[in-house]
Amino acid sequence: MTKKTILFCRVSSKEQEDTGYSLDAQEKLLSDYANKQGFDVVKIFKISESASGKQIRKLFNEMLQYVAKHNINVICVEKIDRLTRNLKDAVGINDWVQEDERRQVHFVKENFIAGKNTRAHENLVWDMKVSISRFYTNNLSEEVRKGQKEKISQGWLPTKPPLGYKTVGDKGHKIHVIDEEKAPFLRKMFELYSTGNYSINSLVKVMFKEGLRSRAGKKVGKSRMSDLLSDPFYVGRMRWKGEEYAGKQEPMISVALFDAVQTRLGRKQSNALQFKKHNPVFKAKIVCQECNGTITWEIQKGHWYGHCNHYRNCSQSKYWRQEKVEEKLFPLFDKVAPKSKRILNILERAIKETHTDEVSYYNASLSEIKKSLELNQRRLDAIYVDKIDGKITADFYEKKFREYSKATEEAESSLKQLNKGNADYYRAGYAIHELASNAANIYSSPKATVEDKRLLLSKVFSNLSIKEETISPNYTLAFEFLREWMPKLNETFEPIDGGSIQALSEEMMLAHPIVLPG
Repeated sequence: MTKKTILFCRVSSKEQEDTGYSLDAQEKLLSDYANKQGFDVVKIFKISESASGKQIRKLFNEMLQYVAKHNINVICVEKIDRLTRNLKDAVGINDWVQEDERRQVHFVKENFIAGKNTRAHENLVWDMKVSISRFYTNNLSEEVRKGQKEKISQGWLPTKPPLGYKTVGDKGHKIHVIDEEKAPFLRKMFELYSTGNYSINSLVKVMFKEGLRSRAGKKVGKSRMSDLLSDPFYVGRMRWKGEEYAGKQEPMISVALFDAVQTRLGRKQSNALQFKKHNPVFKAKIVCQECNGTITWEIQKGHWYGHCNHYRNCSQSKYWRQEKVEEKLFPLFDKVAPKSKRILNILERAIKETHTDEVSYYNASLSEIKKSLELNQRRLDAIYVDKIDGKITADFYEKKFREYSKATEEAESSLKQLNKGNADYYRAGYAIHELASNAANIYSSPKATVEDKRLLLSKVFSNLSIKEETISPNYTLAFEFLREWMPKLNETFEPIDGGSIQALSEEMMLAHPIVLPG
């Protein structure tokens, strides 16, 4: 009768995959051997280089269960260290073959067959090779840990960085830099969550619509997004095996923003209530001016009503209806808004003109740095080819490699400093003015959702306080500046008798180069 057999293929590193030990190569070798022996191959088990220790152990056990269940008596494998590298698995294989004298393990390249009737000296060779394989694995693990420790001491994460960063450089010299294609999505993810207007679930949906994708091109799920939001890598630190270390990677966000997000993440239970279906616009947005207690909101007959949550110890026992509170917001928006589109256009032109020199310098510097990076990369590629072809010695290659790598690092450092200058910040300045101009319309738009309104409030006000019928605003830093200067600007451009627009006064002409950059 034809003997049934299974094939067991395994590669344990990328180097093995690239140097002739691929899974396909092993499968062909074992299939040819099985055909010559007249075996019937019923299943092929494969373990790739990316498999973890748990996955390897799981698949090994599945293989033993499969051969026992289907009464298969032959296992074909390339070499002993392809099948097992630890004593526990070796004992499992030995127990399996000892149960039935028909059972065999064929190690093709070593021309060795393990079975119940294997001679003593062959069993000794088997035991020695298992021990050697076990030593190799233990030594490899020790070297890996040593390399990881050294990498961390140099300030670099010894594994793949989180989403928003990418790995660059040659083997042994790899570092992590910001991935400019994905970084804007990650920054927005942190900013949106810090507002308190989004749960993790809602943030997943919003960021997917915005275009955030994993490295595999899929949606970033809830648990993964939670991990990203709590990863200190984005502020220049590294978490490794439960410990934090200082990192050399460029921070993507500020420490203040990261800390604000961690505060939100630490309030998961209360957030579960905050993000229920009926979420009031002003939840956690307004405090009582009398006792500094948070105004609590509840729905009655289809309308939201707020009251001080310290009502027993507070003189204010009044209930405020949401619509009445909203009416008092619009004058607060008006205080920071340009009165006309004309004023907004003048602001845009003035801001751009003020920063023309900075933009020109930025573009020129960026061009030079890019040229330097491209030149160094060409040089690195060229000396690598010369080394492979034997045109230069290994020592000369190492010398030039260090020289060009250092030049590349210096250019990348200059690029980071240049980007920190943010020559396009005039756009942000215009965007703030434009938001102030449209705030009232955005808030009152029929299309505005509760989340839209809460986000707008968080951009304009750091907080609001209420006493009787009066709402007092604390504007955010940018809008506090507008509250101070916008009335003066609007007054300068206000219509005079006859309907014409008053021209720039001499005082305004002198002031605007100083005022606008602020």
